[in-house]
Amino acid sequence: MSEFDFKKLQNGSDIRGIALSGVPGEFPNLTNTEAERLAKGYLLWLHNKTGKDTRDLKISIGRDPRISGQHLKNGLIMGMGGYGVTLLDCGLASTPAMFMSTVFSEYQCDGAIMITASHLPYNRNGFKFFDKHGGLNKQDIAEIIEFAESDEALKALGEPDTGLLVRDMGKNVYPSQDTDLMETYCAHLRDLIQKGVSHPDSYEKPLTGLKIVVDAGNGSGGFYAKKVLAPLGADISDSQYLSPDGTFPNHAPNPENREAMDSVAMKTLSAGADLGLIFDTDVDRSAAVDHRGREIARNSIVALAAALVAEDHPGSTVVTDSITSDHLTVFLEKELGLKHLRFKRGYKNVINKAIELNASGTDCQLAIETSGHAALKENYFLDDGAYLATKIVIKTALLRLQGKTLDSLIQSLKQPAEAKEARIPILASDFGAYGGEVLDALKGFADKEPDMTLVSPNHEGVRIAFEGGWCLLRKSLHDPLLPLNLESEKQGGCKEIRDQLKPFLQKYDLLDLSPLDQI
Repeated sequence: MSEFDFKKLQNGSDIRGIALSGVPGEFPNLTNTEAERLAKGYLLWLHNKTGKDTRDLKISIGRDPRISGQHLKNGLIMGMGGYGVTLLDCGLASTPAMFMSTVFSEYQCDGAIMITASHLPYNRNGFKFFDKHGGLNKQDIAEIIEFAESDEALKALGEPDTGLLVRDMGKNVYPSQDTDLMETYCAHLRDLIQKGVSHPDSYEKPLTGLKIVVDAGNGSGGFYAKKVLAPLGADISDSQYLSPDGTFPNHAPNPENREAMDSVAMKTLSAGADLGLIFDTDVDRSAAVDHRGREIARNSIVALAAALVAEDHPGSTVVTDSITSDHLTVFLEKELGLKHLRFKRGYKNVINKAIELNASGTDCQLAIETSGHAALKENYFLDDGAYLATKIVIKTALLRLQGKTLDSLIQSLKQPAEAKEARIPILASDFGAYGGEVLDALKGFADKEPDMTLVSPNHEGVRIAFEGGWCLLRKSLHDPLLPLNLESEKQGGCKEIRDQLKPFLQKYDLLDLSPLDQI
């Protein structure tokens, strides 16, 4: 039985931990030792799921550029290699490409592991696990952890065959096969663009004449500029931060980060580009910038993705996270003729809801978070930032042939005068229960206030409508926080909403209300 509590590493449907020292007060809890145990737990899970002998399983492993990635990859290989698994080392990769290793005929992997901690700081790392059906769910990760913690459970794998060890760089290691998965993935995206644009004069280079700025934030996404856009004729000369650097020296690789969005917007504008694209570290999220340097992120990226879907699937349902604006609902339903289901935060939550809707007979083509996670039914409901970018690039090229620009698709989407967020720390030891108590009481409070209207149906937290605005108070998915989102149709309106809520919140002495002062 492992003495380490692996449950501390579970972050919803991902594994995340501290992989490097160097940040004061943060000590590594995800090393090659933990990676080896988790690899065995995943292997046992996959063996049980598929019914295959471990010697008949093929698993791909990729990583983002974090400094700790190579070390953790070695741990994964040492955990699984002794059981005769065919292991493909995909090197620097993107998370969506790792899932596609289970789809592409050249690979046909049974499972895949991506070593990444998305946009988190350089000292963090983690794992995202896949099988042929997509990313694993929260309960699957819990089962993998249960196996990893139990010597008794892992006995089901048998004893590792040390005869499979080979000598490499002076060490005994289990073998893996170097595989250029990313080349296959890039060819797949190039083919989509060529077929999607079907340029009447240049099928081979349909992006000739388009200038596109790509900001990879020194994560894994530089391939999109160099190996997808440039070979098709696009001018990528003003793209930035394409070189992978696991210390992320320029800005956080995160489309939700203000500094990152400002950076790509300014570059797109100053370069006179037709389009800007930005990815997170592992390229499962993206956002865009139009030719005027205006960001297409959060509600706007949802609107744009939905506009692309609406053309071929009128009346389809779009599932989003809980913090989308009222203006977005109007745009989706009144302008595009779609249906909007505002659900819960968490990319797996919106994806699973979309899959559930389709299974019950409701057409749903898009599941998307304001964070930039966008999953389309046509693409295995895989949240793939490069796939969404590809859809955007295709549409940009087609609109250009018509003398139009990308922003024309969402020009009728209204924006609030203000949008604010405050993340209120919960100081109670049982923060989940305390947060639930606050939310339950808020429903009763709002129900009695003449200037407040409880929004229903509502699938997460408490959403309250005010004259000319709204707020949503909810529990964080993983942290001891109550995030409060507010929007208003007038300047200063968010402060007015805050002031109406503050007397209620001040009754709870285990809430740190200081973040409200920033609204």
